[in-house]
Amino acid sequence: MEKLSSLEKLRKIACEIKSLSYEDLACIIESLSAEEIVTLSGLVGYPVFIRLCMGRLAHIIPILQDGAAIVIADQEGNILLQRRADRDQWGLPGGCQEAGESFSEVIIRETKEETNLIIKEEDLQFICPVSGETRKNSYPNGDIVYNNTMLYYVDQYSGELQWDEESKEMRFFSMDNLPENQNDPDLIDIYKKWIKR
Repeated sequence: MEKLSSLEKLRKIACEIKSLSYEDLACIIESLSAEEIVTLSGLVGYPVFIRLCMGRLAHIIPILQDGAAIVIADQEGNILLQRRADRDQWGLPGGCQEAGESFSEVIIRETKEETNLIIKEEDLQFICPVSGETRKNSYPNGDIVYNNTMLYYVDQYSGELQWDEESKEMRFFSMDNLPENQNDPDLIDIYKKWIKR
């Protein structure tokens, strides 16, 4: 067998992981160190990794999903929304925390991945944590999650706006003209109260 570095080995597993039987996946994970498991979960995406480890219960049991979302405002106070590809609704950029990440690292990474905009930690303003029933989400594949979301604000950023396959479109909206089919109306309501403080 070819000799692979630990990271190369984990990347290879990550590429094949969705096609493995649960028994094969369990054997592989049991052979890894704790550090390798954390690395593999980051390569796959922590929520996906957890679901795969749950076997046949993956789409039945709701999971807690920690992450961050961000209100990105332009000079006129318009906010950036993404039209999600998976459900055709408008929402704030953001995503799930990977093992070992701080929430500010999550939102900096997710902003770059989803919008191509670069933000700096020192420019972030923390609004508040958001959790509870308003953060319950179900996905087209049947997954049910409760998102515990750290909500941030930024109006300083660089880069050219671009989006990946997670989005159909991205656009800045005035607060008086937000789209009706929103993915995160609770987060936007919290932001509206925050800017009036």
